[in-house]
Amino acid sequence: MAYDSYLQERIDRVLIEKKINFSSKKMMGGLCYMLNDKMLMGIVKEQVMARIGPSAYPEAINKSGVHEMNFTGRSMKGYVFLDLEAVDLDEDLEYWIQLCLDFNPEAKSSKKKTKS
Repeated sequence: MAYDSYLQERIDRVLIEKKINFSSKKMMGGLCYMLNDKMLMGIVKEQVMARIGPSAYPEAINKSGVHEMNFTGRSMKGYVFLDLEAVDLDEDLEYWIQLCLDFNPEAKSSKKKTKS
């Protein structure tokens, strides 16, 4: 299993309840959630990858079950990995999803340019 499908169901439910017009697609060995052509968050195996932005990062990184996102040997600013303990309760998952939603308007789009 590339990612936790139960975690996917929980995230989908929260986004649908909030009436968020999101999309999801398989990528990076997991599942990526997109909003406004920007990565909102994702699931990699049994961890949530949260794009919370640089201003929320210093407080977030000190919470239990939160780790820096590091794929290449360099920390990615504004992104964190959340272990299952950090999102075990629905209210905890909703907190992290809201942080991602709050940052999304400020996030840069990764929209690909089309060839002419």
